[in-house]
Amino acid sequence: MATPMVAGAAVAAAALAGRYGIIAWHAFKARPSIPRIRRFYEGGFQTSMTRREAALILGVRERVAAEKVKEAHRRVMVANHPDAGGSHYLASKINEAKDMMLGKSNNSGSAF
Repeated sequence: MATPMVAGAAVAAAALAGRYGIIAWHAFKARPSIPRIRRFYEGGFQTSMTRREAALILGVRERVAAEKVKEAHRRVMVANHPDAGGSHYLASKINEAKDMMLGKSNNSGSAF
């Protein structure tokens, strides 16, 4: 007589667990998808170039060797060079970022 009671309780427990599992799954699927890591910097350029902005433009860390800055500059300029259809404004910002990272910045801003 106790066996049917135990079996009924087990079925009820499984049904409740399934119900709460389905509710949790729907709540998980309904949450907004926020990317954990943003690949690109969202926002415009600052009025005067900072070391952080220069690092974001070149895709390197703020404290990095000069060789890595030059490699990153070359890579970004190949993709954005004005002779290859890129923007003169972006090219000037990329060059300004390289100068800032190498310590050659005269802090006058870009030509634009």
